[in-house]
Amino acid sequence: MDVGTLVGRFPRYAEWEAGKAHPTLKQLERLAKTVHAPIGYFFLHEPPDEPFPIPDFRTMGGGPVGRPSLGLLDTIDLCQRRQDWYREFARLEGEEPLAFAGSVDPASDIENVAAEIRAALHLDLEERRVLPTWAEALRRFVEGADALGILVMVSGIVGNNTHRKLDPEEFRGFALADDLAPLVFINGADTKAAQMFTLAHELAHLWLGETALSDTRPDSVPHQEIEAWCNRVAAELLVPLADLRSEYRMGEDLSDALNRLARRFKVSTLVVLRRIYDAGNLTRKAFRDAYDAELAKLRSIPRGGGGNFYPTQTTRVGKRFARAVVVSTLEGGTSFTESFRLLGFSKTSTFDKLARRLGVIA
Repeated sequence: MDVGTLVGRFPRYAEWEAGKAHPTLKQLERLAKTVHAPIGYFFLHEPPDEPFPIPDFRTMGGGPVGRPSLGLLDTIDLCQRRQDWYREFARLEGEEPLAFAGSVDPASDIENVAAEIRAALHLDLEERRVLPTWAEALRRFVEGADALGILVMVSGIVGNNTHRKLDPEEFRGFALADDLAPLVFINGADTKAAQMFTLAHELAHLWLGETALSDTRPDSVPHQEIEAWCNRVAAELLVPLADLRSEYRMGEDLSDALNRLARRFKVSTLVVLRRIYDAGNLTRKAFRDAYDAELAKLRSIPRGGGGNFYPTQTTRVGKRFARAVVVSTLEGGTSFTESFRLLGFSKTSTFDKLARRLGVIA
């Protein structure tokens, strides 16, 4: 939030900064709420040192990204609290550590790891071919990860605050590795097709047992070994190179090929374009030019919004997590206050409706 915006809400803000005037306590409380900061921060002699909570593999033009937004930091914090809660829940339930967590390393064969993930999630490429939309393909993908024991949370906002939108240009997702409560967060402000690649990339991190924040795209060639490896696994998981080669038609118009193969594999045209390049059917320059043009075209497509609260909320917190919290609350293991904090609402009626939707109560 820039100073101009703050002056619009607090006309004397510039005077406060300059020390020419002082806010009242109520004004300071309003300011703290506006910028999402604890009021105590304003009384510190220096800004607090807030080290980044997880390994940051994002880059901008080959260099490190600057200070993260408060929305990103708050989202990571919320997901870590949810993961801590679920880990304890899983222990009490007697769940066994997940065998896939940390089962591979960056020296592992890309094709073998991709095939292993595909088998674990029961991702059938032929079944995916007949799915009507990318959204449906993504839903099946998320359900497979959820069934395996992974907490998958997809949201384009911070918590349930629709006024605090997340920017996909800042980050696309992150993985919080754990052998009892592995968690993937996907920036829901990104396109559905792009979310497919993000989920695939973050799953590779979980197989490595590595926590990481990513800003990965199909065209990126990360400098970090782990990110580059996860990118290759994600691409192979979604579009196996052998399948791409058998489906690709030499001499076909590139635009026609992208649309046809994107429908076939239910991924974005950007992923298909990357795989055509990986197969040796495009020069680096031709790939770069086509990628930029395709990206501009996708960005011009308006995105839908809104939707029913309950399926949206289940997507935001993840079906596995939501069901666990509801069950624990009804059994007396978690207070309603804590449950509401974890799920992001404050009404018992909302809790009851969510419980019915999840099939926990009739």
